[in-house]
Amino acid sequence: MPAMPGAPPRHHAKARPGFLPPRKLHPRTRVRSAVVRWTTGALLAAAALTGCEYTYDDGWRPAQDITPAPVVTRAAPSSEYWRRDPVGEAGLNAWLERSQMGASPEAAHRGYGLLQAQEVHNGTTASLPAGTYAMALLCRSQRRVSFTVRTDAITVVDLSLRCGAVREEVVYLSAESALTFRVEARSAANFAYRISRL
Repeated sequence: MPAMPGAPPRHHAKARPGFLPPRKLHPRTRVRSAVVRWTTGALLAAAALTGCEYTYDDGWRPAQDITPAPVVTRAAPSSEYWRRDPVGEAGLNAWLERSQMGASPEAAHRGYGLLQAQEVHNGTTASLPAGTYAMALLCRSQRRVSFTVRTDAITVVDLSLRCGAVREEVVYLSAESALTFRVEARSAANFAYRISRL
């Protein structure tokens, strides 16, 4: 008998004894089954791992008869090495001696002092004969200090000095001249300069 239009096709295969025809599962049922299987597997793996214990013994034991080494105590370096705060008038001479900018017989001219923020120092040497001179500049401040050295005709030195170490310059005077020093500080600062004949 022919099948009616729209009816599902007939299955002519006969079921074998002992086998059931496969059933189609709903998509939600498949997802639930997968979740249940995955969760069960994860729980079994976790249970297996919690039973494991790892130990390692290389045979090392701390020595029992060794006396501890003596504690070495050494004085920390003085904060003077890294402090940049300027010293007051009372400590100025000590700072100059430590920095080797103190009085010396070979110095043709020397100047030093304490500047407040935005203050300017002006100093002038006596007339110096023509020749070559060594100029040493030094400052102590949290910020840079500007040094400008001029003759009547030219600017010999114009620099912004980072404080902490002595800066040395070689200056040649082609004729007898007086040098004018101008020192400017943006914050409180100690300054020192010295010029000596070479």
